[in-house]
Amino acid sequence: MRKVYNKILSISGNVITVKASDVGYEELAEITTHRGKSLAQVIKLDGDLVSLQVFAGSRGVSVSDEVRFLGHPMQVTYSDNMLGRIFDGAGNPRDKGPQLADEMIEVAGPSVNPAKRIIPKRMIRTNIPMIDIFNSLVVSQKLPIFSISGEPYNELLARIALQAEVDMIILGGIGLKYDEYMKFKSVLEEGGALSRSIFFMNTASDPIVESLMVPDLSLAVAEKFALKGKDVLVLLTDMTNFADAMKEIAITMEQVPSNRGYPGDLYSQLAARYEKAVDFEGAGSITVLAVTTMPGDDVTHPVPDNTGYITEGQFYLHHGYIDPFGSLSRLKQQVNGSDSSRKDHRAIMDGMIQLYAQYIETEEKRSMGFRMSSWDQKLLKYGQHFKSQMMNLTVNIPLEEALDRGWQILADCFTSEETRMRTELINEFWPTNGK
Repeated sequence: MRKVYNKILSISGNVITVKASDVGYEELAEITTHRGKSLAQVIKLDGDLVSLQVFAGSRGVSVSDEVRFLGHPMQVTYSDNMLGRIFDGAGNPRDKGPQLADEMIEVAGPSVNPAKRIIPKRMIRTNIPMIDIFNSLVVSQKLPIFSISGEPYNELLARIALQAEVDMIILGGIGLKYDEYMKFKSVLEEGGALSRSIFFMNTASDPIVESLMVPDLSLAVAEKFALKGKDVLVLLTDMTNFADAMKEIAITMEQVPSNRGYPGDLYSQLAARYEKAVDFEGAGSITVLAVTTMPGDDVTHPVPDNTGYITEGQFYLHHGYIDPFGSLSRLKQQVNGSDSSRKDHRAIMDGMIQLYAQYIETEEKRSMGFRMSSWDQKLLKYGQHFKSQMMNLTVNIPLEEALDRGWQILADCFTSEETRMRTELINEFWPTNGK
């Protein structure tokens, strides 16, 4: 039987407080106002005092309104009918399609038992050389994209959504501008990938509590599809907006703030989402790729700082490129040179990055007016080729073609001896028009 209360003790921002018993943390409630019904969620329990965050905001809510507890936490529908659909941060249709209620599942459940996970060993190809060659994305990996405002991180996510070799995409937008949301929709629609995608979209004008729900909704649905045997790639943008929503609610609740005003459980809250990444034995997988914007390009900011302790590396987007030095995939050694790629993969990755590091040093020497040797000139030529043909995010080629292109860049700039590649690899892969 649903518990009904007709007296709200206080209204503070979008948080209301009632006196109630036998209520669970994160339980949903329905508030009946003169405007209609609105959902709220329990966010704090203090004895019999229950604080609820109102999804649509507390405007129009009065102390005499009826609060009806539903007896269960947030739920979301789950079925194949979700493919190609767009939902908001409360799980309601945003695309004017029919409401789905085929099978309701609870969100924000526990992470998978580590004993049930298998060691990641399969690459997810994206046709982006800076990922596929230099920082391979691995099935069941959890990786953030560290970036700053103005960088093309959403464009990068859209390309990955279009090109990643997975069964389905779940895209969670947190606090997006409306035009960013529409850009995702149009790119995937025009690219023919919308039919294998599910969107959970919260825009900046939507209730802030819904931005907290987007990762949980996305990951709950992903887990169900993964258990059915699907390889699911979950793309989230932006987890800093998620953390800022937590911060705003914590301030409203007058919680004691931690670093820069964020709640003290920021690490646990982020980890609870990222640890949903898993490769199920005998079933499918969940891979998580999430944008984390860094205010002021400060990697020590609490959100990227905590994220770095949880995830298995990061893609660092800098000046429109995936930075070859700031980026790291700690699981790439699981797939480089394995059945997922080619035997020259690791040699090309290591050799080209070493030469690019030398190019950076030479570029600094040139900018300070030092005389350039013939070797310096070769490095300068190589650096420009590497940037335009590998680092440029518009480059869209399969892994094998990218590896061949790597050999061609080396052959255009150096002799085979200067690359210090192994003789057997040079004999097999060095271009016939090389030096």
